[in-house]
Amino acid sequence: MPSPQTLSAADRRLLAGWAADCAEHVLPLFEAAAPDDERMRDAIARARAFGRGELDTAGEIRRRFLAGRAAGAVTSPAAAAAARAGAQAAGVAHMGAHALGAAAYAAKAAGLAAAEPDAVVHEVRWQLDRLTMPTRSALRQLPRLGEDSAGPLGPGLLATGVLADVIRRIQADIAAR
Repeated sequence: MPSPQTLSAADRRLLAGWAADCAEHVLPLFEAAAPDDERMRDAIARARAFGRGELDTAGEIRRRFLAGRAAGAVTSPAAAAAARAGAQAAGVAHMGAHALGAAAYAAKAAGLAAAEPDAVVHEVRWQLDRLTMPTRSALRQLPRLGEDSAGPLGPGLLATGVLADVIRRIQADIAAR
């Protein structure tokens, strides 16, 4: 039985566009640190292509780690978090819960890059403003952070610190509407 974090192919395709939006919003942070590294831009483009039905799940499962490796190629914590947002967006083809990972890492990147203490809050608001009703409906199907251990919303990196705070904030907003 698949994890409840996987979601249907149709829902994953729907979430891929929103995850790509989240990652693309912080793309300049990565590109400032690694202007010749195309891995994050490619991950975002692949997430969008998957969302449009142009790429298959199996192929994207094999390629989903490429953008994540870009995080190790930069020294800036904001750029590394931005690269991880791209990797999470690419991972939506595999498991829908990665969309929340893309949002969380994008918000973390924005917070690390800004001198403003409310940068993470502003980034999450920006992300929430881009949710459509169908996208909210797809995200609502995911288990709450920490309720299911069989995927990204389990006890791993997304369940701690600012990443967990962002995911909880997004999930609370989705539940409230």
